[in-house]
Amino acid sequence: MTKRIAIVALILFSYLTIAQANSQEKVLKDSVQNSAPAEDQETENLSFHAQMTYINQRHNDFNSSYSGANSLLSRFEGSDGRSYSLSGTVFLGARLWKDTEVYYNPEMFSGTPFTGSLVGLGGVQNGELQKGAYAPPVYYTARAFVRQTFQFGGEREYLESSANQLAGYADTNRLVISAGKFNTLDFFDANTYSHDPRTQFQNFAIFSMGAYNYAADPKGYTFGVVAEWYKDNWLLKAARLAMPKVPNTADLDYSLSENYGDQVELTREHNLYEQPGAIRLLYFRANAFMSNYRNSINVGIQNNTTPDILNTRLANQQLWGYGINLEQAISNDVGVFARWSWNTGQTETQTLDISQSLSGGVSIKGTSWGRPEDTIGIGYAISGISASEIDYLQRGGMTAFIGDGNIQYERERIFETFYSMKAYKGVWLSADFQRIENPAFNAARGPIHIFGLRAHIEM
Repeated sequence: MTKRIAIVALILFSYLTIAQANSQEKVLKDSVQNSAPAEDQETENLSFHAQMTYINQRHNDFNSSYSGANSLLSRFEGSDGRSYSLSGTVFLGARLWKDTEVYYNPEMFSGTPFTGSLVGLGGVQNGELQKGAYAPPVYYTARAFVRQTFQFGGEREYLESSANQLAGYADTNRLVISAGKFNTLDFFDANTYSHDPRTQFQNFAIFSMGAYNYAADPKGYTFGVVAEWYKDNWLLKAARLAMPKVPNTADLDYSLSENYGDQVELTREHNLYEQPGAIRLLYFRANAFMSNYRNSINVGIQNNTTPDILNTRLANQQLWGYGINLEQAISNDVGVFARWSWNTGQTETQTLDISQSLSGGVSIKGTSWGRPEDTIGIGYAISGISASEIDYLQRGGMTAFIGDGNIQYERERIFETFYSMKAYKGVWLSADFQRIENPAFNAARGPIHIFGLRAHIEM
């Protein structure tokens, strides 16, 4: 399936590339005539990168006066209080011809959430865990996509080699189209200081927009098309991505016509007191086979039963929302970030059980204590859910991830801090602490203290 998609995408992109060949040649000549910097750095045609990340976490014996089917259990209720994840990824890239690239990422993953299933939290504590338990390890294709760039002129900038990025020159005015399989967060909701649980904050509500209902299968990947228009310090992105045919399952709707997610994001980069920063505005909408909480409640009342979203799913249900994402360098070693996100919260989620979320924090490099490649991170998030979901949960309903049988509703509050130490070339070791108050929006439980160790290797 992936090979056929790649071939079709290549044919389409090849046609567009040939149609623009003369225009691109003129742009390059104009660039030289306008005394642009000489392109004397390497243009990469093949790339190989790899990473491996191990995260081990423990939680305390927290207060738990009662629990339900989807509660994160305390150790006296039968949990061993342990969770881990182990991922290994190879990032392969090749330049097929000028401005056309292909990327392939085989991946291995093994992991088990607390109590054996990913339940009991709005903001899940480990972004590597995604939606399932995998032990022994599983092997799969994480990403397989084609990228086509259309150069429109302007100054030339050099793109450094990195995972899924070939080194080379590009116009500051360009259109980039990517098609295939990837992670939604590869393209959207980026942030210099909080975006990658393998190297930065680990909690979903802090390293991403908590209320961003984005497309993903149980391992966190999707299929679709993303367009990115770069224009100097502006960046506009738009995408249509495949949602699962049944919420939170592996069966994606490759037709992109019935179960899909649309998103548009506008980024404005700037300098404030000679320090870089960025503002990102995101709009997203999901159209999918989902359940509406109010419908589930009404059916439960009519039948004198506990409401259940599994019995009231309908096609073409919609959930939409927006997010604001800010980052700002204070100095060469200190940066701050903040996010606000919101969605309608009327239907079941396909990511996190969060309808509103405010998060922020600070990232500090260790230059002042002689460790310039070490990082301290301090972050905080406060999240809530919609009135209809609160009503649903208080009537005993369960979602895919939360449900204590009843809740004493309060907003979930998460504090996270970590210290990442560069131990050797390409090797980082981290200690992480999270305090989660009102887990799964229930004041009758918690607070949960989570202690974690992380080892990350990249090449």
